[in-house]
Amino acid sequence: MGYNSLAACVSDLEQHGHLIRIKEEVDPYLEMAAIHMRVYDAAGPALYFENIKGSEFPAVSNLFGTLDRSKFMFRDSLDHVKKLVDVKMDPTSVLKKPFYYASSAMTALGALPWKRKANAPILYGKTSISKLPQIVNWPMDGGAFVTMPQVYTEDAAKPGIMNANLGMYRIQLSGNDYIPDEEIGLHYQLHRGIGVHQAKANALGRPLKVSIFVGGPPSHPLSAVMPLPEGLSEMIFAGALGNRRFRYFYDDEGFCISSDADFVITGTVYPNDNKPEGPFGDHIGYYSLTHPFPLMKVHRVYHRKNPIWSFTVVGRPPQEDTSFGALIHEITGSAIPMEINGLHAVHAVDTAGVHPLLFAIGSERYTPYQKVERPQELLTIANQILGKNQLSLAKYLFISSHEDNPDLDIHNVVDFLSHILARIDWTRDVHFQTNTTIDTLDYSGDGLNTGSKVVFAAVGAPKYHLCRELPAHFDAPRPFSNAKLAMPGVVVVDGSVFENYEIEPQRVDSWAAQLDQRNLDGVRLIVIADDAGFTAETIANLVWVAFTRSNPSHDIYGVDSFTSFKHWGCRGPLIIDARTKPHHAPALIKDPNVEKRVDQLGAKGGSLHGVI
Repeated sequence: MGYNSLAACVSDLEQHGHLIRIKEEVDPYLEMAAIHMRVYDAAGPALYFENIKGSEFPAVSNLFGTLDRSKFMFRDSLDHVKKLVDVKMDPTSVLKKPFYYASSAMTALGALPWKRKANAPILYGKTSISKLPQIVNWPMDGGAFVTMPQVYTEDAAKPGIMNANLGMYRIQLSGNDYIPDEEIGLHYQLHRGIGVHQAKANALGRPLKVSIFVGGPPSHPLSAVMPLPEGLSEMIFAGALGNRRFRYFYDDEGFCISSDADFVITGTVYPNDNKPEGPFGDHIGYYSLTHPFPLMKVHRVYHRKNPIWSFTVVGRPPQEDTSFGALIHEITGSAIPMEINGLHAVHAVDTAGVHPLLFAIGSERYTPYQKVERPQELLTIANQILGKNQLSLAKYLFISSHEDNPDLDIHNVVDFLSHILARIDWTRDVHFQTNTTIDTLDYSGDGLNTGSKVVFAAVGAPKYHLCRELPAHFDAPRPFSNAKLAMPGVVVVDGSVFENYEIEPQRVDSWAAQLDQRNLDGVRLIVIADDAGFTAETIANLVWVAFTRSNPSHDIYGVDSFTSFKHWGCRGPLIIDARTKPHHAPALIKDPNVEKRVDQLGAKGGSLHGVI
């Protein structure tokens, strides 16, 4: 569907029963986010907020809240775009099926960005930062944030839209030390496209021009989060997916302006000009804390006639960005596996916060003339995965051999972990990378962006059986007790309060030495948690606690562990200490009073009656 605006999309969704209006006045402080999360949890419709306290502008959220709704919005273009990505990943596919891909080639040609200023809707009016909806999602957030932005920058050495980057990086509009209406904060990692552009501008001694687009056709924000193949412009992708060329122009200050956006904020980032940004409730399920990040000096805030502010809410998965991920997988399919020889599939586990945990399936093709049941090529593939774009942010990588079970479902957490645990040899198949980088948002390491990684690689036939109930004589001595079986082969125990890394390693090692291996039959992994009952209650709780609250180099132990020539292993079960550590960021907790107000909207006569 070729929407020419966000308003056209809203109208189409409403006509087809995919959107409802919230007519009551809502508070942008916590209440709008709480409404969004409640409706998302119910797999409900997109939401149009008509009456926002403190702002004249309406807002929309949950556009991408279900895969079905996303596919509905792009119902006329999705198949063509899938083919376009296929061609970019494998140009020889056109030679193999020229007629099959012919229409997609025309789609790409017809999607080139269109430089056009005349009658641009975005030039209707100007406003200020403080007049925008000041949406705060979580109680400890440092201020209001833009959570569905499209951040546009150009390469200072190669200016122009075809070398530009369009990314989705959070923007802090207020709070902290920002001068109201004059300064806002940008949060991004230096390896991202905008970070590369800033580094080049810094080297040339120039300020970086930044344009932040909000709203516009839904193909625009989706393009900003797509992991596109090298050389495929986000703006071309937006045009192809939206059946409408990306329209743009440059204003009199030289900023690129999206003609179809609802709002455009322009500004400059000067070299080494930072201010504290955050905290912000993030997608791992914890707050990212306050740190210095680039400061943007605001120039102008443009808006179209009757604009609509677009936002989302992030927090412990699943959230709307989970549905974004499902749509991205629908479009890109096997794009990443095609870039790494021998890789069949890779999956960033959403319930574990995405970046902390990866599952992968590869082929063992080394020495095909003899059967060697130990990981070989899998380790080469694992190293390539951990060096690939955002996959490099992972801490835990579990990788299995395709040949051992061609039907293994990489998206089934229990089945995949069971496959690994039944095969992995803890004495040989644990491979660490220490003192390395991890996700900026992950505070399980020993500093910002610093931590460790571990690869668990398993090949061959099953070697171990997995208990399906606690062993009859399993007895976890204090200070770790109250054992629960979380899934076959995985036991969770309560731990005492974690004090520090001077004391706890000896305490855990001493406890592990007391475990009687005769009573551990079928136990392959033990997780120490603050609350064993909560952790073992669901598989989602298990992977969230185990892999977001641990740093592999510091928090992996084992029963009968050893180090041989710098290689660590254990002869009994592996142990992950997933207790909350003093340096960890706080977990996200909803405000109960706000939740009660949302309950009222769900009562008879409220806008959410029958939805939540």
